[in-house]
Amino acid sequence: MPATDLPRIRVTKILMLVTDVGFVVYFLVTGLGLIPPEWAFADYANPIMAAWNWSFLWIDLLASATGLTSLWLLRRRDPGGPPLMLVSLVLTMASGLMAIAFWTLRGDFSPAWWAPNLYLLLFPVPAVVALVRAGCLYNVDPVRDGRPCEVHGPAASTINE
Repeated sequence: MPATDLPRIRVTKILMLVTDVGFVVYFLVTGLGLIPPEWAFADYANPIMAAWNWSFLWIDLLASATGLTSLWLLRRRDPGGPPLMLVSLVLTMASGLMAIAFWTLRGDFSPAWWAPNLYLLLFPVPAVVALVRAGCLYNVDPVRDGRPCEVHGPAASTINE
């Protein structure tokens, strides 16, 4: 069964939408200085830590742009949707991994910051595996004799909503 036929793709799409909008909202809130100090990560006021946080802007916005575009393409049943979804999910995972690695190296464990970054790292995994197994990495579905990786089968309505 092709990856795009799997019901869990619907959950991934919802999580992607929330996450991609969340990335944009997070940087707007951060830029406007609306994060209360008690919610901020350790050394939040340190200019080096602030620069580290802002270094995520580009990967997070790229993940958002590719994610929102892939959701739009999937809704249109465009064969470019699954590969772009894969790109977005991998960027999202990389963002979460980079943050977790940093906090690990610092020996800093705050559930308020680890939880969202573990979410970013882990929620994409099932869909990434399914998309890669289905050949969506190359926009080709090996199950369908090399034709474009597209939405078909019983779950087609799930992914194209």
